[in-house]
Amino acid sequence: MQRNKLILGGLLIIGAIIYLIVSTTQSTSKYYYTVNELIIDQSANINEKVRISGAVIGESIQFNPDNLQLNFTIAHVPGDSDEIIANGGLAKVLHKATTNPNQSRLQILYTGPMPDLLRNEAQAIMDGHLNEQNTFVADTLLLKCPTKYEDELSQQTIN
Repeated sequence: MQRNKLILGGLLIIGAIIYLIVSTTQSTSKYYYTVNELIIDQSANINEKVRISGAVIGESIQFNPDNLQLNFTIAHVPGDSDEIIANGGLAKVLHKATTNPNQSRLQILYTGPMPDLLRNEAQAIMDGHLNEQNTFVADTLLLKCPTKYEDELSQQTIN
């Protein structure tokens, strides 16, 4: 009898572990959406928790220190690393995205302190949701500093 309880308990633990692995894998199978992907399927993504990435348009940055509201716009950058490499690397892709007026763009709203790395051509990766006004409301904001790629960009323009 004691042995059966132990086996049943072990099976329940194994089942719970398998369930957690499967549910986590399904929810994180896509690292992030691009701006184009989110815009194409807007109605399906409204109020759905997603991760998105894009290039920050520096001139769009507005910060209100009284209520810690940060508004800015991001431009579409490819989500496929092979496509980024084929287009000259991340620095070049970020630069092209922010300077091309025909590139898809998305308004971002974030509440929190102004990040030091928020500047033109930074890559922003955010978790949040698209609201009914087609503004992405970010819960988290991660920035990749464009200065890290400046040497890469200058080497690319020389070649």
